Amino acid sequence: MTPRERIVKAIHHQETDWLPVDIGATSATGINASALYRLTAYLGLPAKPPIINDTMQMLSQLDNELRSLLQTDVVPLPSPSTKIGTKITGKYQPFIMPGNTPALLDETVKYTKDSEGNYYLYPQGDLSAPYSMKMTSDGSFFNCLDRIMSDEDSLTPREDFSDFNPAWSDDIARHYEQKSHELFEETDYAIACAFGQGGFGDLAKVPGPTVRRPRGIRTVESFIMAHYLRPDYLHEVFSMQCDAALKNLNILRQAVGDRIQLICMGGTDFGAQNGPYYAPEIYRELYKPYIRRLNDYVHGHTKWKTFWHSCGSIAGLLDDFIDAGVDITNPVQCSAAGMDPEHLKNTYGDRIVFWGGGVDTQHTLPFGTPTEVREQARLRIELFKPGGGFVFSSVHNIVAGVPPQNLAALLAEVKRHRQG
Repeated sequence: MTPRERIVKAIHHQETDWLPVDIGATSATGINASALYRLTAYLGLPAKPPIINDTMQMLSQLDNELRSLLQTDVVPLPSPSTKIGTKITGKYQPFIMPGNTPALLDETVKYTKDSEGNYYLYPQGDLSAPYSMKMTSDGSFFNCLDRIMSDEDSLTPREDFSDFNPAWSDDIARHYEQKSHELFEETDYAIACAFGQGGFGDLAKVPGPTVRRPRGIRTVESFIMAHYLRPDYLHEVFSMQCDAALKNLNILRQAVGDRIQLICMGGTDFGAQNGPYYAPEIYRELYKPYIRRLNDYVHGHTKWKTFWHSCGSIAGLLDDFIDAGVDITNPVQCSAAGMDPEHLKNTYGDRIVFWGGGVDTQHTLPFGTPTEVREQARLRIELFKPGGGFVFSSVHNIVAGVPPQNLAALLAEVKRHRQG
């Protein structure tokens, strides 16, 4: 069975020969450049500065050698732009992360460093604009910063959030057409497209990290409060965003056809550690109608499966996710309230695909022993894999600071389940 065939079977709730695995194909299943650099050194592999393919989270791009090492079955359909809004050129500049990890950023990314060792990124590479992301001197990724909020009397949702409805150019369509052909015809990996335009209310995008001078409700606290104080404002923003996403989905469908197998629709977090961010009624009123519209389009026009990311305690929303047409949920944060893996599998395992949940990245992977890492991965695999509907990945990205011996132990356990 090829990697592509394995993933297709898994996301159609069918048994596979080996354990299906994803490390590195999405912005929620990747590996931080620092963690990868330390792992390759630990394994005695040649030292190479990781190429960054997610500027915000400092996730590493994987070549075929690294994909083989990490045993992944999935590759990303590369985006034409960075998370800071610059066009990717494939030409790189050196960057030294805190902790002295060398990395490579696309040449279009512009940053400054202050006297305390903090880094700042600038929207669309414009150094004359206020910076929109910051990496602290002891950090390993960039945080989006709250931006200036418009006066409440001058809020105009469609104008305020025009960055939420980017119209795709012919160049973007050609990019996806070309890259999908290359990956489909030259590899046997499953292909995941990072569409992302279904990220209604995604708090990583609300501050406008790609916008030179944003307007509207651009602080996280004010945006969350708008769910209760200004729902009509959010409806107008989300409706505009949904209409634009539908137009771009149509462009994408014509560009890539059936060459991709799944589409990553959005990364809005609906769960916190101890419960949902919002009451279920808020989700059903403000979010579910738009999520359903996008899923209905994909299911009505393509063979793709829809992948939706949401951290935290979302067990109380899974019936709504399924009713809205969500095919795949990620990252399956089993440490959150109500997210017991056995309950999830027994209750929802035949109706939604669990993509993640393979090992806890809050506690076990960074702070456990290698034996504890292997044992948790073994238990999760034995629970989730039977009957299909499961793709192994860690709970969200593998972050910096994870001991390389723990990563090596995880890969050893994965390998054991990929040998029949």
